[in-house]
Amino acid sequence: MDQRPWLKHYPAGIPANIDAEAYCSLIEFAEECFKKYKNLTAFSFMGKSISYHDLDVKSKNFAAYLHSRGLKPGDKIALMMPNLLQYPIAIFGALRAGLVIVNTNPLYTPHEMEYQFNDSGVKAIVIAENFAANLEKIIAKTKISIVIRTTIGEFLGGVKGWAVDFMVKNVKKMVPKFTIPNTVCMGHAIKEGSRFTIDQFTSSLDDVILLQYTGGTTGVSKGTMLTNRNMVGNLQQIRAILGPYLKEGQETTLSPLPMYHIFAFAVNVLAMMAIGANTVLIVNARDIGSVSKAFKDHKISLMTGVNTLYNALLNFPGFDKHDFSALRVSVGGAMAIQTSVADRWKAVTGCSLCEGFGMTETSPVVSLNPLDGSGKMGSIGLPVPSTDVRIVAEDGHICGPNEAGEIQVSGPQVMKGYYNKPEETALAIKDGWLCTGDIGVMDDDGYFKIVDRKKDMILVSGFNVYPNEIEDVIMRHPKVLEVAAIGMPDEKCGEMVKVFIVKKDQSLTASEIIQYTREYLTNYKIPKEVVFRDSLPKTNVGKILRRELRNV
Repeated sequence: MDQRPWLKHYPAGIPANIDAEAYCSLIEFAEECFKKYKNLTAFSFMGKSISYHDLDVKSKNFAAYLHSRGLKPGDKIALMMPNLLQYPIAIFGALRAGLVIVNTNPLYTPHEMEYQFNDSGVKAIVIAENFAANLEKIIAKTKISIVIRTTIGEFLGGVKGWAVDFMVKNVKKMVPKFTIPNTVCMGHAIKEGSRFTIDQFTSSLDDVILLQYTGGTTGVSKGTMLTNRNMVGNLQQIRAILGPYLKEGQETTLSPLPMYHIFAFAVNVLAMMAIGANTVLIVNARDIGSVSKAFKDHKISLMTGVNTLYNALLNFPGFDKHDFSALRVSVGGAMAIQTSVADRWKAVTGCSLCEGFGMTETSPVVSLNPLDGSGKMGSIGLPVPSTDVRIVAEDGHICGPNEAGEIQVSGPQVMKGYYNKPEETALAIKDGWLCTGDIGVMDDDGYFKIVDRKKDMILVSGFNVYPNEIEDVIMRHPKVLEVAAIGMPDEKCGEMVKVFIVKKDQSLTASEIIQYTREYLTNYKIPKEVVFRDSLPKTNVGKILRRELRNV
């Protein structure tokens, strides 16, 4: 059997392999970009932009500041903010200081923040003030001693920056009051950093530079250890498949997805820098009007997103009136792209919407449909260069074409493992192959298709939600006897969380459960439907059968 049948179907110009050791570190790559594209715009936000040269200087100063505060290479720093110009500065400043980045969802509750910060051992945090009130509630229970705060308008400058912050804080009331002593604003930190130098240290391809948290089949959130080799390898893979369609130093790309998500971190930050692109940042992807306006204000040539975002744009009044003549690449990931959405996107924009597949554990890109429009709708495309993918049956044999089994991945982008979880790592990586838990098939041409996802995982707008986490929170409610959480189809979000509960106290109501979960869970994890039952279906050893509940 042909081990890599997909290579025959690569479009012209796509190499079979890439050099995952082209740079000894992500910082070496970044510094090449800073020098090569110094006069070009790197990122734009609300009409303000930052050049590659500015990013170079500011991130270098920020790194020096971090060292001046006593942080050492290998220490962990959390980045907790939406898409702002400050984010890439913080990313490359942290990396230049040798720190390990812990990307943190700004929508996390104090409960979720506390777990992640303690599990990773974070010592410092860069946080948007909008979310500082939640940090205040748990900071004493963590190792965090350095807090660098910022605002949405801080780097917009002058009257505009002041006006944005005034609106956010005083009109929209989006910044709850907080009191955290000894904080410093990011602008001041960068200014102070200009007085210091970066302490010298060595870095290697196998150094962990990113702890990207993901759920697990056990429901326990795990820190995925991603190394220089992982991130350099994946950006080289992305650059290889995008290369024939984009022109160096001439592209304007759109990043509505948040940089704390591995998809945007790898594609919109790293891979786009590799071609000297100007990446337009959207602070809130749920504000569809601002995403649509970006097409009016810029000649967008590449966009990444999830199915729900593309669908929302197509249904937004006036979106179809924009000029899409520059748009050549549209990529959908994190959740399945619906055929109806892809067809409409092509009809409206003239650009094919290509579906891919990735995981946090693979830095993240594994496969993508060809960008020349020759792909197969409903599939997750062809493996990217230097990537081997196979289908393995339950009995361990390697499946042939069109035979279902578990999708397993091998390549330079596969994670080092889960932080401080050797048992979980051993279950996930076997003989160099990442066991995804997704059930799929490969056709004769080497295209892969997912036929059944991780059985218990719920995918809400591209975010993984694990039932055990939901159940663990709900079981703390004194009126609950038993609970099971499942995912149900949802037109807007792909899936939504539905829970089945056996009451311990008959006075319990659905609204009471939903309100209770709001204290502990991010919004997208909150149940949208609550069903009460006298009992839950179980195996003969007492394990709740979620699959049976899906058929109710």
